[in-house]
Amino acid sequence: MSNSPAKKSTNKVASQALLACTDLNKSYQVQGKEIPVLRGISMQIAPGEIVAVTGASGSGKSTLLYLLGLLDKPTSGSISWQGEDLLSKTTKWKRKLLAEHIGFVFQHYHLVPECNVLENVLLAERARTRSGNVTPEGETRARELIAKVGLEHRIDHLPSELSGGEQQRVALSRALMNRPELLLADEPTGNLDESTGNHVYDLLVDLVKEDQSSMLIVTHNPAIANRCDRVLRLENGVVKI
Repeated sequence: MSNSPAKKSTNKVASQALLACTDLNKSYQVQGKEIPVLRGISMQIAPGEIVAVTGASGSGKSTLLYLLGLLDKPTSGSISWQGEDLLSKTTKWKRKLLAEHIGFVFQHYHLVPECNVLENVLLAERARTRSGNVTPEGETRARELIAKVGLEHRIDHLPSELSGGEQQRVALSRALMNRPELLLADEPTGNLDESTGNHVYDLLVDLVKEDQSSMLIVTHNPAIANRCDRVLRLENGVVKI
């Protein structure tokens, strides 16, 4: 078994899962009681596939995303990356996977308020190099992404000086900075009006397809879900077909 996450292959096989989980369960202890959130979830994402996860509030959508992105630990079950068991890996291996191969877009942006647009996007580059340094290629990539999302005129602005749609475009650029194989997006248009949300989603899909990446997107918006390759509906912690 390799000591580091596999690099992106130029010969993608549609039937080979990029990320998969089997019998995934998650419960929380609340006032001495076990509250189940996910119940035996099994699913996979193929290279280049865009998958939507829908369901009512409290159905476990964000919990599933956080488990797959290693931001939380399951109660039981398995998660694999290109066939390798993720949960048995070292913390160092997982950090490298997250820095180089998986990108996140959060509903609430999570931009650093003291950093301008360019600096926020470059945070992903600093995490990748693990030295806090920025390479010339990295800065070029960041500036190109900022231009692609139409924010080159805002490159020196702080998040407080941006609209919600602009902040989310910065978050998209940061998430795609290192050309991840997989993008995990948690309600990325949830805080935006319909017109702005549709524009942000179009940008997101264009950028994901440009890098031939996969995406798992949590959304309440049926119009967005129906534009994905496949839709998974969660109901009371179970995938419904």
